[in-house]
Amino acid sequence: MSTPDFFRSRLDTIIDLLHPLAVLATRMPWASIEATLTPMFERRAREGHELEGKDLFGTTAVLAGSGQSAAGRARLPIRLMAGLLYLKHAYNEGDESVCERCAQDVYFQFFCGEENFQARMPCDPTNLVRFRQALGEAGVEELLATTIAAATQMKATTPTEFERVIVDSTVQEKAIAYPTDSRLLEVARTRLVRLAQRARLALKQTYEREGKRLRRRAGGYAHARQFKQLRRVPKRQRTALGRVLRDIERKMSNLSHDRQTSLRVWLERAWRICRQCPKDKNKLYALHAPRGRMHREGQSATTVWVWCQG
Repeated sequence: MSTPDFFRSRLDTIIDLLHPLAVLATRMPWASIEATLTPMFERRAREGHELEGKDLFGTTAVLAGSGQSAAGRARLPIRLMAGLLYLKHAYNEGDESVCERCAQDVYFQFFCGEENFQARMPCDPTNLVRFRQALGEAGVEELLATTIAAATQMKATTPTEFERVIVDSTVQEKAIAYPTDSRLLEVARTRLVRLAQRARLALKQTYEREGKRLRRRAGGYAHARQFKQLRRVPKRQRTALGRVLRDIERKMSNLSHDRQTSLRVWLERAWRICRQCPKDKNKLYALHAPRGRMHREGQSATTVWVWCQG
């Protein structure tokens, strides 16, 4: 069979055309995808600026730097970048791993529009980042709609399956540090002092230096496993936090109604942290996430803490 390249065979002659990726590659409307996405990547025409030139006939105005520039490297094919983006999400790959896998997998290369096997990466992984940034939300929605249309045309799905979308968000990880009592008390005190300063409340004492010293002391006692001395630190921190809370409550009556309302939210959370005991069932584990709930999942000999949205 004659081929454009005498020393290499075409990919469609060495792969199984009934492979799911090969079938999807032949059913995807690549022409319409390229026609839709090409305007997003066209070089923008520059307005240019006027320059004054002198010749034998006098002074003339010349427009310089206008139009589309031909400088720079040519853009990569739209099908290649769109195919890599689809494979990245379909196979849960990263930018670097999908490029490395494409250099080894003939079906990946066939899906991305290659005619012959290429024993190299199709592009630099950073090109995928720039492609996503230039694509934007509108381009991603267009790719999703095209994929759904192709699946419907192949009868892999039916239109009735898209009438209702179910989104499961029962478990959501939160950016919450491990909830030690010493840390919670120090965070609550620091937050309240900052809010009081923004409201221009003159506190009698902020316990700024003592709070930092107690926090370092708690870390040292915990590392040395000196639990008897460690129990004294949260006790002193609760005393300092309680004094700051009572001082704010006495002086917040002169504030506006909106300011008092927003401040009471943080006061209630801080009082809850100050009064809770280590063995309470409904403890507050983070000042910024009052509804956080902690679950423990055992995995062999280790223990994994997962934060969930309650």
